[in-house]
Amino acid sequence: MYSNEHIKFLKKRKKEKIIIGFFQFSIIIIFLIIWQLLANLNIINTFIFSSPKKVLDTIINLYRNNNLFNNIWVTVYETVLSFSIATILGTIIATILWWNKRIQKIMEPYLTILNSLPKVALGPMIIIWFGAGIKSIIFMALLISLIITIINVYEGFNSTNENKIKLMKSLGANKWQLFSKLIFPNSLNCIVSALKINVSMSLIGVIMGEFLVSKKGIGYIILYGSQVFNLSLVISGILILCIVASIMYYLVIFLEKKLIKKDIR
Repeated sequence: MYSNEHIKFLKKRKKEKIIIGFFQFSIIIIFLIIWQLLANLNIINTFIFSSPKKVLDTIINLYRNNNLFNNIWVTVYETVLSFSIATILGTIIATILWWNKRIQKIMEPYLTILNSLPKVALGPMIIIWFGAGIKSIIFMALLISLIITIINVYEGFNSTNENKIKLMKSLGANKWQLFSKLIFPNSLNCIVSALKINVSMSLIGVIMGEFLVSKKGIGYIILYGSQVFNLSLVISGILILCIVASIMYYLVIFLEKKLIKKDIR
């Protein structure tokens, strides 16, 4: 049984969440209402700024023409694939760097340089190497998300309490036992935080790749809309992209809660 103080605290926290959610939702609604009013009163040029009604009509037309979920699926598939590869490969490389400090010192300047390099500049080379298809899109996404994953996961490994490491070593733990029993479990929160960043980075990489080579996907919708000066289509693509990004982000948060509960148990 919870104490009265704890029950009051839970009620207060729940109330605070409701208030925050209400204002978050209200801001969106007020923004859409003002936007539509400005369009109806001809204060803004709907050819340039579009309007909520036009955007909604555009999304409905995409659905009727079977172009909505097909394009969403392509982008989601490419994002999940690149996200999975970057997460697994990034964690493995970060583990190697932690395991061997010499390799870490050798690779550190290269990771820094690659992380700061504008990936779009490599677009023409990527297309020549991998062709104008999904391979180029996945590689572009990996370029953006992989290095960040390696750096974040490695920093998580290094954040383990030194006293705990010394204690395990004094008890005769070998390097594998140290990593599997202490370093990796202790870094789960950092790894999940890296996943949150990795989702957005993978999605950014996929959209950039679709701008370059794709004929399907949300990035293609946005690019095509800009080419034909259809701002309603561009804004529709951006809105769909925001929804997809939010769903993926909250899925990672759900995973985080599951891992934390499991870790506590």
